[in-house]
Amino acid sequence: MQIGMIGLGRMGANMVRRLLHGGHECVVFDTNAASVDALVKEGALGATSLEDMLGKLNGQRAVWMMVPAAAVDHMIKLISVLMRPGDILIDGGNSYYIDDIRRAKELAESGIHYVDVGTSGGIWGMERGYCQMIGGDLETVQHLDPIFKTLAPGRGDVQRTPGRENVGGTAEEGYLHCGPAGGGHFVKMVHNGIEYGLMAAYGEGMNILKKANAGKTSRTVDAETTPLRNPEHYQYDFNLPDITEVWRRGSVVASWLLDLTAIALLESPNLENFSGRVSDSGEGRWTITAAIDESAPVPVLSAALYQRFSSRGEDDFAEKLLSAMRFQFGGHVERASGG
Repeated sequence: MQIGMIGLGRMGANMVRRLLHGGHECVVFDTNAASVDALVKEGALGATSLEDMLGKLNGQRAVWMMVPAAAVDHMIKLISVLMRPGDILIDGGNSYYIDDIRRAKELAESGIHYVDVGTSGGIWGMERGYCQMIGGDLETVQHLDPIFKTLAPGRGDVQRTPGRENVGGTAEEGYLHCGPAGGGHFVKMVHNGIEYGLMAAYGEGMNILKKANAGKTSRTVDAETTPLRNPEHYQYDFNLPDITEVWRRGSVVASWLLDLTAIALLESPNLENFSGRVSDSGEGRWTITAAIDESAPVPVLSAALYQRFSSRGEDDFAEKLLSAMRFQFGGHVERASGG
């Protein structure tokens, strides 16, 4: 099947490679000509502009955008005026599902089909495949099935859910039509909200294990420092790379995130190359917004999102004010961390 790909970054380029290996014809475009040239050498058909890309696609043309969420509307504005009724425009990034609903309605006025695909797989996707959560009208999604199937991981060696043999559909293959416009990104939004919570849980648990030797260090004895009542209870120097490795094997907390944690800790047990500043690209915030609208309690996901804000120093002023209030009412003087 033919498909155009706009955006050849870490995800887009590897998706093209997986499609090429699957026998599809890919016409690629990126503002970075070097990215286009690299994929041309691997078998893709390069384009120098949006017009050039569309001109190299035949029949009912399908174009997949793999660009940042903030750039999607601008890209749609540029390409939609060049498309014909019946063409398909796919957004595979992390857009807000409410934007998808609007875009689908606007493009439908020109006869253009819009499909939103929440795509998970990261830089490992070329080899492992991409989990895809898809929104759009059923006929268009079915037309694109060969593309989704190739990008998806397939059943692989994942143990089959008991009883699943009696249920049809593509979920076992790693891709799913979730519903009408916005449905794919809604499911991906919540997926990423859960991801925030899982990552926070691993991080907090590892931190407790890392600090389990607190009883081996002396603490300042004064009114500002909480005493460690039983230092003998905290005399452990745990090997975190080994702990994450053993948890990967038979533990109920095993997951791909744990696999990646094990890799990171084996490479750098103290994570010297990381500052601890954690970004959030929007999905966690949108998940909380949806939860509020639905009156669905999400204390864990909310806390995980707010912790990311804290990691970037967004609460510095609040923390300073706490310290200032303690000084005002009790003359408490700040102590250096670790005291």
